[in-house]
Amino acid sequence: MMADPNRQRRDFLGLRAALSDRLLPLLVGAMSFLAALSIAGTQATAGLAAHWQLDAASALTIQVPQPQAQDAANNGTRLAAVLGALGATPGVANPQPLSADAVNKLLSPWLGTDTSQLGLPIPAVITAHWTAPGPVDDLRAKLQTLSPGTLVDTGALWTGRVAALTASLQDCAAAILVIVALIAAAVVAVATHAGLAQRRETIVIVHELGAFDGDIAALIAQRISLLTLSGAVCGTALAVPILAWLARLATPFAASSLPTTLFGLPSELWALLPALPVIATLIGWGTAQLTVRGWLRTLP
Repeated sequence: MMADPNRQRRDFLGLRAALSDRLLPLLVGAMSFLAALSIAGTQATAGLAAHWQLDAASALTIQVPQPQAQDAANNGTRLAAVLGALGATPGVANPQPLSADAVNKLLSPWLGTDTSQLGLPIPAVITAHWTAPGPVDDLRAKLQTLSPGTLVDTGALWTGRVAALTASLQDCAAAILVIVALIAAAVVAVATHAGLAQRRETIVIVHELGAFDGDIAALIAQRISLLTLSGAVCGTALAVPILAWLARLATPFAASSLPTTLFGLPSELWALLPALPVIATLIGWGTAQLTVRGWLRTLP
């Protein structure tokens, strides 16, 4: 069979044989797969953290010591006075005292299953929610006037911890993406060096005949770009069903307000995934250019 003269003319350096279309796309595809998982994890973490922060920030917990004792105004019990004040406070919704069984269940890891046997006064616990968060200090002062010793806890502490955890996870994901990009560049550089070594004689002859460094680098970078693009597209496409499966597993923890589209994945993720092959191609092209130009400068 005669070789296609047009193909030989387009590939006069023999790059198709020197730069295999198997190993490099496979490695780039694996790294694109990991990058897609990292991006998806970052998106999911940010969405869930925002939902949990909203829930934590709106939570109110009030502890009323000696709930059956008289309130400061002798108008009734401390518990009744605090419940009445909470119900009349703008922005506080659904104040409900926990039952004795619920309090026992909360304290059972430390005080056993029946706190009444301890002979100690157990404070009443009231749960409520902010519908429009207001000044907590004002609420504390108001309840202290009615029932001295009443404690008001908000979700501010947990909100801060969730925010710190989210930032930490996002930093880790960003570090993973940087590491993946550096490894991809290293893989491309090694593959380019191997191709240059295999076609050294041909490239040296062409260079001595007057071919510009930029022209040689452009040909090799074009071949590398095609290989990285194909690998990145396959790796990203392979990540989609895996991400859909993980999203299905995470459904019980997901916020219903998070917008989802095809396969139950967030729309923001669908906007970011197509960027992976583009970025991989740019990394491949840039690394190949730098590698080839640096190698050509070493020629006599």
